[in-house]
This record gives sequence, structure tokens and C-alpha cells, in this order.
Amino acid sequence: MMLSLFTQSIFNASFGIHFPKFIGTIYELLSAPVSYIEIVLAYVGAAATKSTLLGLIILGTASLFVPIKILHPFWMIAFLVLTAVTFSLFGFIIGIWAKNFEQLQFIPMLIVTPLTFLGGAFYSIDMLPPAWRTITLFNPVVYLISGFRWSFYESSDVGVRVSLIMTLAFFSICLGTVAWIFKTGYRLKS
Repeated sequence: MMLSLFTQSIFNASFGIHFPKFIGTIYELLSAPVSYIEIVLAYVGAAATKSTLLGLIILGTASLFVPIKILHPFWMIAFLVLTAVTFSLFGFIIGIWAKNFEQLQFIPMLIVTPLTFLGGAFYSIDMLPPAWRTITLFNPVVYLISGFRWSFYESSDVGVRVSLIMTLAFFSICLGTVAWIFKTGYRLKS
């Protein structure tokens, strides 16, 4: 469910902003009487909403086949939405950065997907040797998956507070980067 959430959030947001750049309609958007905050809210909100709904559909479909018990539904929804918004912001950054469609696919396929598999999605990072466990803690996906897993089973590789703090830190970095992009006009007007 989290892999689908990551990839859909990134792909929807990155393609959504890259396509207007590609066909040249980004200038109409930038000259429209809307603020940069409204532009980001629209693109990121649409991508996050779609990926959150997809994640909930996957959860609902899975519950038809296996019994699912969510011990902390509020935290499950909170981590689901926070992850969708964060990775939609990340996808928005990728969409602005990318000069062509190959670059648009590069980071999601060659960086985010392996980080998901190496982030404890299918195993506990406690099974790793101490050196690799320390290296794995630099992977932001570990904290997203750990917090989400805790909401279901009250079991996690790192504490839920640490997961929440690291997720909010990644969100803040992405938000700061988007603010910098609009402040400087990085690859928006060229």
C-alpha cells in the first residue's frame, strides 16, 4: 500500500506540473491572478487526494481477502495523508526539475522504489546487522513505513514519535524547496 502511495503521489504531481512546462502553458499559469500558494495547493492537493483514495481502495480491497485490524485508525489516516502530501510535494519538485520525460522517471524508478524496498517494507530493519541498520536509518522511507506499521500493529522499527518527527522534517524540506523554487523562478520561466 505504501509503495503504491509513494509512486502515485510522485507520478501524479510530477507529471501534473511537468506537462504544462512541456507544452508551454506554464506561462499562462504563472501570469494568472493566482498566488504561488494556490498553484502548489492545487497541484499537490490533487495528487495527494488521488493517491490517498487509491491507498484507501487498496486497503478496502485487501480487507475483502484478509482480516485487517487497525489499532490506531487516526494515526493510520494521519500517516497516510502526511505521506501522500509529502511525496506529492517531492513529485512537484521533480516535475519542475525535469527537463524531459526520462528525467521525470529517473528519481521515482531508480531512487524511491529501491529506498522503499530497503526501508523495511517487507522486513524489520532489526534483522539487519548493526552497521546496515545504522545506514538504513538515513533512509526517510523507513520512518514513513515504521509509523504506518505502528498504526496497524503497535509494532515499529523506530519509535512513532521519531517517525512523525522525521516525516514532518521531510515534509518541511520539500515545502521549503518548493518555496525556494517559486521565489527564484528555478526552471519555471526558462
